[in-house]
Amino acid sequence: MNQLVTGSFIAQKRKEKNLTQAQLAEQLGVSNKTISKWECGKCMPDYSIIPSLCKELEITVSELMDGEAKENGSIRIYDEQQILDLIRRVQELEKQKQTLYGIILIVMGIALLALSQVMEGSVFRDFLGGIFLGLSIGEMLTGVYIIGAGFAKK
Repeated sequence: MNQLVTGSFIAQKRKEKNLTQAQLAEQLGVSNKTISKWECGKCMPDYSIIPSLCKELEITVSELMDGEAKENGSIRIYDEQQILDLIRRVQELEKQKQTLYGIILIVMGIALLALSQVMEGSVFRDFLGGIFLGLSIGEMLTGVYIIGAGFAKK
């Protein structure tokens, strides 16, 4: 599955139906910027939108994923529900990966915070401790932001 190929296929089918991005977006309940992102290959449609998108463009889910219309006589054996389930799982794993990155940053920030507390004694060690303290706060805030952004999308 190639996002660029799928995106150009969406654009091709939309144009064949004489629809603008705004018209297709309105029919699907998304923004025209979302349609543009799909067509440019920047992202894939969410699994919950795919059935509606396929219905509007009069294509199958397997055609959408392949990025081409099936030819007469071609044999493709796909269970569309299994494809949608697989896409849903992949998108959920991507969201979990983002949350995991946030947690890792927070843990690293805590480790640097502990290290900054150990660095005392000389002027140089105090300087390093201050740097570690600043880095730890920055990492923890970034981790919290990443986790918060992930939950905001849900």
